[in-house]
Amino acid sequence: MLSEPRAGRLAAWGNALLAGHVSPDDAVLAVVGEDAVHRVEGLPGESAPVGLTLALGRLRTLGVTGLRVALPAPGHPLGLSGPPEFNARALDAEQAVVCYGAALGLVPEVYEAGPEGDVHVEVVWRVLPVREAPPADVPSLGEAERELVEALREATELLTRLDVAGSGPVAEAAIDAYRARAERGREVLAPGYPPRAVRVLELAQRVGMLIAVATERGHGGAVSSSQIFARREALRPVERTARRAQVAAYNSVVEERERGVR
Repeated sequence: MLSEPRAGRLAAWGNALLAGHVSPDDAVLAVVGEDAVHRVEGLPGESAPVGLTLALGRLRTLGVTGLRVALPAPGHPLGLSGPPEFNARALDAEQAVVCYGAALGLVPEVYEAGPEGDVHVEVVWRVLPVREAPPADVPSLGEAERELVEALREATELLTRLDVAGSGPVAEAAIDAYRARAERGREVLAPGYPPRAVRVLELAQRVGMLIAVATERGHGGAVSSSQIFARREALRPVERTARRAQVAAYNSVVEERERGVR
């Protein structure tokens, strides 16, 4: 949860590009991030993989006006609408992007190449047909924010009882990573997103940080495998809430546009 999903970057900066807030070059640089290269395979009208710049332009010509995020987990098809093939690939990747305005979705396939110590990451976004239906279990921003406040309180209380909140070097490193990210403020989401979406995503990442702290071995009161498993099970509803909030934040500009059309 601490690391930004690639689907989140693609949707956020793709939405900024589609709305005219950023240039194609800036959008692609932000999406690729520290990866070596991103390509898109299976795009209608293209017989071979293409670069992100061409792919985003082609999606626009196909009628795409927005991009949504899906962050599914076993038993929780968050943000998905089918069909089964797309859902299965998205679940395997634990993330996907669903187009608004065309019945298409993109699932990342991540490959590592190069010798030890000089490994680089290549990403292929596979385009597949999707079912045009409301995405599963995505809350509104307001609902997500209210749920997160309660989830953060519950997670903090639980970790305090388990004697893990803020203890040990791993926990301290996780907290420092979150704080460094939060200080960058506007980098959390691309231009064009409402401040509330930024706030919700930051809070979801903070909840994710607490979950990561709780499930690391080597600090806190629980050290056995059974105790670690029990801790993860106790935090499962909190993690679910944080994922729902992430999706709500990334999808907020599309949801606002859809409500405006109606």
